[in-house]
Amino acid sequence: MVPGIDQLRDISGLDPVSWWPPALGWWLIAIAVTLLTLALVWWRDQRQRYPLGSWQKDAQRRLRALRHSLEEWDPKTVAGELSELLRRIAMARYGREACAGLVGNEWLEWLQERDPSEFDWHGQGRLLLELPYAPTGTPEQSDSLRQLIDATQRWVFAKRGSKHEQI
Repeated sequence: MVPGIDQLRDISGLDPVSWWPPALGWWLIAIAVTLLTLALVWWRDQRQRYPLGSWQKDAQRRLRALRHSLEEWDPKTVAGELSELLRRIAMARYGREACAGLVGNEWLEWLQERDPSEFDWHGQGRLLLELPYAPTGTPEQSDSLRQLIDATQRWVFAKRGSKHEQI
């Protein structure tokens, strides 16, 4: 053995360093991580709820499906589906306050004013108001419905910025 080693003693009187409470830097890091996590969760929720351009893609997909179903479905059903989809497109594009309460001729007039392709919504759009409630056995309206679907497709992808459009 080494002489004098028996005389050495451990240092006593110092307490071990406690992990609680953390230093100011750790508090700031914890707050920053929490805020960042909350911001990312909120941003992800907003993106899932309203992804950019999603209503146009969904509307285009549903309009194509309606166009293909003209031969299979009853025209009354197609007209009802198209009418509902047209209303949803209008609310997605202009907001609920602008068009949700419009019915009948007011609805057709509103569509006429905001359609840049100037489709005759007063004349041909009347089918949307009448066909879903028509009695069974009404003459086939497939060609007119096809024209309405085409006009709706043009309206979905019309350029923004017309005089009636909200930006």
